[in-house]
Amino acid sequence: MIETGFIGLVAIPAGLGLFGFIEPCTIGTSLVFIKYLEGKDASVKVLETAVFAATRSIFIGLLGVLAVLIGDTFLDLQRHAWLVLGALYVLLGVLLATGQSRFFTRSIGPGLRRLSGYRGSVGLGLLFGLNIPACAAPLLIALLATAAASSGVTIAKGFTALAVFGLGLSIPLVVAVLVPRARGWLERIASLSGRYPAIAGLVLIALGGWSIWFGLFADLKAGTSAS
Repeated sequence: MIETGFIGLVAIPAGLGLFGFIEPCTIGTSLVFIKYLEGKDASVKVLETAVFAATRSIFIGLLGVLAVLIGDTFLDLQRHAWLVLGALYVLLGVLLATGQSRFFTRSIGPGLRRLSGYRGSVGLGLLFGLNIPACAAPLLIALLATAAASSGVTIAKGFTALAVFGLGLSIPLVVAVLVPRARGWLERIASLSGRYPAIAGLVLIALGGWSIWFGLFADLKAGTSAS
């Protein structure tokens, strides 16, 4: 059960989110978003990263509500999200590894910028909000275990816990963009796709393969009965 206090609704979800930032299924998300920011002014990077983080957090919070409402079925939906996003990483990785970096930049960078304003960041926040990493499985299972509670309280718990988790998942990116030295480090990472496209592509393919493997073979429901 998820407790209603600070530890259960804030501390644990935030900690899991921070840990999830370094998991393979979310590293691909960070790499794609960093590539999207490439070439933009520092102030624009900060604002768009904040929009991305807020959108992702709210969307994941709504997924928490959905998890409470539909129960175990949500785990199947999450499995499909891992498969779809894993396939996306593999596709982008193949484009890079085969020398199609111009297509990659045109599709992921300027292509999204043409959406005007911060729609690109909002769109990525929604898309990658579906990629709830493996470390959140215990949190999702705990949410499902509270489904028997009164609907209003359970829905509030579901949104708060998952929204805080989503914020923790994106905070490292926000901090990295705010700190000039870290921002330079991010730009160097983004530039690797241009200097060493084959290596960057293979990294994305490997991360996508991991996400697909997890979506196919992870046994998430094994812990639901224990909860």
